Amino acid sequence: MTLFAVWARDRDGMLAVRQQVREAHRARLRAPAPHAVTVVLAGPLNGGDAQTMNGTLLIVQAESLADVRRFVEADPYAQAGVYGPVDIQPWHCGIGPASWREP
Repeated sequence: MTLFAVWARDRDGMLAVRQQVREAHRARLRAPAPHAVTVVLAGPLNGGDAQTMNGTLLIVQAESLADVRRFVEADPYAQAGVYGPVDIQPWHCGIGPASWREP
């Protein structure tokens, strides 16, 4: 299993939609199945005011980048059109609790 960082920025003007589907998004992140991705860490990105949510940062564990892409594409935020650019990269935790899971 590999760790991946997912940086998903919201499209402009999507805060109201984000708030409408947030609970469905959070429930899905906590669900162990049917997807092939385990969420290790997750949280909203905040704008310049440090208060307004404007994106999502996830650290997930999966077998492949394709699994992570499918997971993100099926997310309630993605399905509702909240997400704009999404960057997914393999990631290695050098310091912190996630580093304890890696060899």
